[in-house]
Amino acid sequence: MDLSTALTADRAKLLSLIAELSFRLGDFTLASGAKSDYYIDCRTTTLDAEGGRLSGLVFAELIRQHAPGAVAVGGLTMGADPLVSNTASASAWYALDHADAKPVHGFLVRKALKQHGTGRQIEGYVREGASVVVVDDVCTTGGSTITAIEAVKAAGMTVAAVLCLVDREQGGRTNIEAAIGDAPFVSVFTASDVRAEKLRQS
Repeated sequence: MDLSTALTADRAKLLSLIAELSFRLGDFTLASGAKSDYYIDCRTTTLDAEGGRLSGLVFAELIRQHAPGAVAVGGLTMGADPLVSNTASASAWYALDHADAKPVHGFLVRKALKQHGTGRQIEGYVREGASVVVVDDVCTTGGSTITAIEAVKAAGMTVAAVLCLVDREQGGRTNIEAAIGDAPFVSVFTASDVRAEKLRQS
């Protein structure tokens, strides 16, 4: 099995897990205050052993495709936390077997400046001028992702790309793209993809 076939299989398995573990139908109020007939909590997938492995592999490959010069990956706590760790680890494992690949380090962005200790908003990899990728698990309006983008820019780093596991297709893409300019925004799946897979499983 070549790499592209393996990654296609990984994406299919990841979609199946998200639909099984993270997607629920019902009456929900989202963080934005909007009402929805479904809820996606991707942490139940990204914190699952197999879901974490798959999400790390898929995100690491997307970074190689869309931001090969990036040296770190990060996002707003808590939704991004497992994605960041899984992706950094996957990139390191990949680099062991591929001389042309390099691992990407991780960083986490607090919702606000730390009020004690170092007072930093970003924990982990922080280097002025560094090219980094911002990730999130679910993008609705894009607010959480944009908070991370703004913190990255304030730290003097450059956003090379933004990756999202599931785009809820509710305006987040447009808002995020406005915040990152020419850098690409890539979602692995849309909410429509997950809903269709959930119905297929039923």
